[in-house]
Amino acid sequence: MSSTPSHRRASAASRGPGADHADGSAPSGTARADGPRRARRAAEASATEGIPWADGFRATDSWLFGAVLAVLTFWLFAQTLVNVKPDIEAELGTATTITNLAVSITALFSGIFVVLAGSLADRLGRATILKFGLLLSIIGSGLIAGTPVNAGGLTTSMLLGGRIIQGLSIAAIMPAVLALISTFYEGAARQRAVSFFSIGTFGGSALTSIVGGVVASAIGWRFIFIASILAAALSLYLVRKTPNVKAEFDEAKGYPAFDWGGFLTFMIALVAINVYISQGKLIGWTSWIGILLLVVFAVFAVAFILWENKRRGLAPFIDLGLFSNKRFFGPTLANFLVNMGVAVLLVTQTLAQKGAGMSALQASLLTLGYMIAIFLVIRVGEKLLRRFGPKKPMLWGLGIVAIGTALNTLTFVPQTPYLVFAFIGFTCFGMGLGFFATPATDAAISSVPKSQTGAASGIFKMGSSLGGAIGIAIAAALMVAGSGVAIQTVQDWGFFTGWTAEAGPLRFGAFLGNLFVVIMMVVALVATVITVPAGQETKE
Repeated sequence: MSSTPSHRRASAASRGPGADHADGSAPSGTARADGPRRARRAAEASATEGIPWADGFRATDSWLFGAVLAVLTFWLFAQTLVNVKPDIEAELGTATTITNLAVSITALFSGIFVVLAGSLADRLGRATILKFGLLLSIIGSGLIAGTPVNAGGLTTSMLLGGRIIQGLSIAAIMPAVLALISTFYEGAARQRAVSFFSIGTFGGSALTSIVGGVVASAIGWRFIFIASILAAALSLYLVRKTPNVKAEFDEAKGYPAFDWGGFLTFMIALVAINVYISQGKLIGWTSWIGILLLVVFAVFAVAFILWENKRRGLAPFIDLGLFSNKRFFGPTLANFLVNMGVAVLLVTQTLAQKGAGMSALQASLLTLGYMIAIFLVIRVGEKLLRRFGPKKPMLWGLGIVAIGTALNTLTFVPQTPYLVFAFIGFTCFGMGLGFFATPATDAAISSVPKSQTGAASGIFKMGSSLGGAIGIAIAAALMVAGSGVAIQTVQDWGFFTGWTAEAGPLRFGAFLGNLFVVIMMVVALVATVITVPAGQETKE
């Protein structure tokens, strides 16, 4: 196994033990008195900065900030559609089913293409794919910001096209950033870097409603995507000197051919089921088109599994053998399920705006506790990981998330108490994710050999994206279906009282959507208990 020489680590041993100068000489004069102080500073630096790399590169906090900014282009800016969706519908004149699809399609395409992007990052270099992803982010955000009003197919094409490109963007960014963090950091420094990565993902999702509400109410939703362009440009500047690290490979054999069969069967299956879920009410759940989509999903899902089993040992699209490693499978499954929880943001924000008559800004304030809690707790999760290993903090986090989503499900109580429950629920949601994020991420990427970190990072983040996409699609579909019940029918039930009569069906739909999320959180708890070992060791 070999790698490009310019990517190899600089040798710290060449400086000699205890040397303070580049030539290995010892300090003299008054400098000797600073020995303990200098040693302490060096120890602090080693706990936060990356390991020395070729050509004098070392991952500093400014590089890490640039990497986090790259992740935020999706988790903060692109995800604001969960809050500003009603504003976009009102201005652009698009149908609810189209904007629901716009919300989920970004995460869907991210999940589909993230493994392909991880493979390309291994071959072409992680820095190259990271920068390419940032350029795609700028293009996608530009299309959305420039979407025309009531222009029919052009409006739909630009909105959905921009969202698809944003999905391709974050598919490139996430595995590249995770693989670079795994490459440039070790030990406590890596766990700290992963915490900041988690702040970018889970923390970004906590900020998304607030940022979306404030910007949409103050200057318009289009400026969210202009801000995303600026963030991507700044990230490009901060990571511009990143060494283009590639995966190690056997020079005699070269890189294995990409598994296009696995990729295509996987993509067709997921697109078919997502379109069925998100557009089922429009096309008809039992219409010939709906049935055809289900058949396409089933056929290509089975074909994918059979194909990938044949490709074992031949660089498959998704290495199903990784899932036989419980230390990787457990955190990855839990991560997939907990990311379904993002659907509670879409459901509750829509209910607050359409059912309670709140503005995007007012509705976003319900998530203020979510934002504060996740930023206060996420570094606590890192410390709990070091003390207890990943399983306990993951379970504590999932339990708190389940409580938070359950509080958001109480849509049958009067309006004011419900809004209080929703605020407390979102706060619990943020606190639980803070406990969960770093232990789950570190447990997954540290459980495989370093030669597989690119593929493992891609699969782990695929779980994040697909969990969010599928969770949003199902919860939104349940909300739309529930909202279609006649007002008088809901009133006759006698449960959804205390708001306006017109809000009754929407409250029932929100109840169904959030109840689905609660069930998924309970499944995540059970899955973690069963699959995540109590200890965790790093594979070298």
